[in-house]
Amino acid sequence: MRKKINKLPLISIILNSHNGSKYLSTSINSAIKQKYKNWELIIFDNNSTDNTSSIIKKYKNKDKRIRSFKSSSLLNLYDARNKAIEKARGDYISFLDSDDWWEKNKLYDQINLLKKERVNVVYSNLYIFNEIKKKYYIFSKENLYNGKITQLLLNNFKMPILTTLLKKKIFKFQKFDKRFNIIGDFDFFTKISLKEKIISTNNPLAYYRIHQSNLTSKRLDLNIKELEIWIKENIDKKRFKKFSFKKLKMFVNTLKIKKLFLDGENIKALISIMRGPYYFKKFKFLLFLFVPKIITKKILSK
Repeated sequence: MRKKINKLPLISIILNSHNGSKYLSTSINSAIKQKYKNWELIIFDNNSTDNTSSIIKKYKNKDKRIRSFKSSSLLNLYDARNKAIEKARGDYISFLDSDDWWEKNKLYDQINLLKKERVNVVYSNLYIFNEIKKKYYIFSKENLYNGKITQLLLNNFKMPILTTLLKKKIFKFQKFDKRFNIIGDFDFFTKISLKEKIISTNNPLAYYRIHQSNLTSKRLDLNIKELEIWIKENIDKKRFKKFSFKKLKMFVNTLKIKKLFLDGENIKALISIMRGPYYFKKFKFLLFLFVPKIITKKILSK
């Protein structure tokens, strides 16, 4: 049985964690329970101060496919991802963060899809678990993108990193931008989509957890800042010359209006709405001028 497993391509699962001990066991267990058995789990402990180390040690003692590394300082998330990938021995790379988890057939289904379609990158739908409300939602009710999808990703990025599986060789010509904490996956997958045909499955193969720590106003601020940097740096580049940034700019503008309402800056939000460009989603925010701040925060924090 071991010889048969070793003939299968090795998949390196990259698990980044910073003080993620609360959910870490759920993530690791979902890797261990994979139907596809020829994997290694690389846990990159990004300078955690909780009991992450003891949890990792417990699992490493049980399963030799698990390896771990710890940073001596706190790194930006995508710098930490790059450093973890450098430790990978596999032919393929997949990502799993410490607060998320997978369906048991995630790797099995995707490695077969990758071979069948003869591509280097695949991804899937997922479930969103709102821990605050204890409810599950489907990420996308529409068909996901397939083929040459650069413009679609610019218009509306919906390619969750924890659902991806890709050949390691891609990282020879494109790495994550280590400056980013929020949009590193958008930057990476949008750029590789210029060269790669990307295939998806609408079957949900992962679970993304929404909890209090990832619903902060600070994260929204950082998202806006990083996207503005990205647009400024890439809009005039030759490789993006034939693509439109219009909807991406509209998305950033929508985030700014959302942030103003969350901060109680209703007048500034109104001014921003009434200033061009004009589009329907922007005007939907007018409703929040007539509801209490506590309800506004509850709705916009979803």
